[in-house]
Amino acid sequence: MPIPIMIKAGPVVLEGELFDSLTARATFDVLPIETTFNVWGDEFYFEIPVDMPLDETATMKVKAGDIGYWPPGRAIAIFFGPTPLSTGPEPVPASEVNIVGRIKCDARELIEAKAEKRIIVQKL
Repeated sequence: MPIPIMIKAGPVVLEGELFDSLTARATFDVLPIETTFNVWGDEFYFEIPVDMPLDETATMKVKAGDIGYWPPGRAIAIFFGPTPLSTGPEPVPASEVNIVGRIKCDARELIEAKAEKRIIVQKL
């Protein structure tokens, strides 16, 4: 059963959900997180205190709104549009990510938060 979360970056507040996987549960266990984030095209990513390997959800095929865990950086990646590796409108991660959740509304709203300094991910 999906677990509800909230993502806040500046004026943007979005509801999301984490899926039922070991990586998603490990992510949920460290919430709330308030941290600075990196911008890579239309992707935000930030390190979290979780160390997990690639799992059965690992993929390079993501969509805007997907929330991934990127093992090399021990980071959450929130995809909301094309990244530097994209050749079309869909995001492409730097390498495989475990899909841990998704944003439930229009993830493109995060474009308005690209100039912000901090992001908060919390339990609902």
